[in-house]
Amino acid sequence: MPKVIDLFCGVGGLTCGLKKAGLNVIAGFDIDPTCKYTYEHNNNVTYHNENIREISGEQIKKLFGNDNAPVLVGCAPCQPFSQMRFKLGEANASDDKYDLLLEFGRLIEEVKPAIVSMENVPRIRNTDVFKSFIDILDNNGYYHSEEVVYCPNYGIPQSRRRFVLIGSRFGPIELIPPTHDPKSIHIKDYIYNLPQIDAGEVCLSDQLHRSAALSDKNLERIRVSIPGGTWRDWPENLRCKCHRKSSGQTYSSVYGRMTWDQIGPTITTQFYSYGTGRYGHPEQDRALSLREGALLQTFPNNYDFIDPDRPFKFGDIARHIGNAVPVRLGEIIGQTIIKHLNEHI
Repeated sequence: MPKVIDLFCGVGGLTCGLKKAGLNVIAGFDIDPTCKYTYEHNNNVTYHNENIREISGEQIKKLFGNDNAPVLVGCAPCQPFSQMRFKLGEANASDDKYDLLLEFGRLIEEVKPAIVSMENVPRIRNTDVFKSFIDILDNNGYYHSEEVVYCPNYGIPQSRRRFVLIGSRFGPIELIPPTHDPKSIHIKDYIYNLPQIDAGEVCLSDQLHRSAALSDKNLERIRVSIPGGTWRDWPENLRCKCHRKSSGQTYSSVYGRMTWDQIGPTITTQFYSYGTGRYGHPEQDRALSLREGALLQTFPNNYDFIDPDRPFKFGDIARHIGNAVPVRLGEIIGQTIIKHLNEHI
């Protein structure tokens, strides 16, 4: 099976998915040293803690060796292109992460792998950096397809839309068709059977199944929150000041509870915080635990995020989980690549 190298690999969501599909991932690269344990421990793949700006094409070629169909994937950080950044007018070249996609493009140009893939937020398509990236692909002989994926169509229990690009030097390539009926995807099938815990409590049988503590006020709020409802269901004395202003009236999902028989919200780096979205547990008076966030990101239920040689930091692990490519999406990309290679090799 062709060798794969994963750039911006984080804790390995994409790598894990590609491996589940049957691909041979041989290396991951990322600048964040806190991801190394989780990436290597769960995937048995070497983690290179390096800055992509300092990685050379020769370095990547050496790892690929004489592989006849090397695959290079790279999901550059999406924060510069998020919906909020666009809304605030901040999606511009002043962000130090803005041009990282072009560093991926540079390596594509230097290495010329057989297959390339990237995943990001849909709005990246509206940027100059993306147009320059497409020029690199076109100038180097890549056929490529681009698709905005509605995650439930592929069995991912989030109302998440992600942009996926796949390119090939062999011929036209497209993402495989949807595999699920979105109406059949419910969060109950992913997190219902976990042990019950209170806000701020850690499960004795799974150290990752822990939730953030709630203030007394937020505990009152979640107790009167209805699954699928909004803060408008609360008594007036529990409402936030911002919700009494016209500018805050549209943020109806914050402080919301999820519903068992529906998909969940997009898992962000703040999914453990009750006040940042519809992250309230459907029944228990708390926000999602770290394990629940990982499961909604379709990580295996035994994926280990806790480095025994580092002090435990709740926010770091939530960031690792929220920034990851959903494992199932990685698997779909992997299945697409294998199908394509089987048709051309």
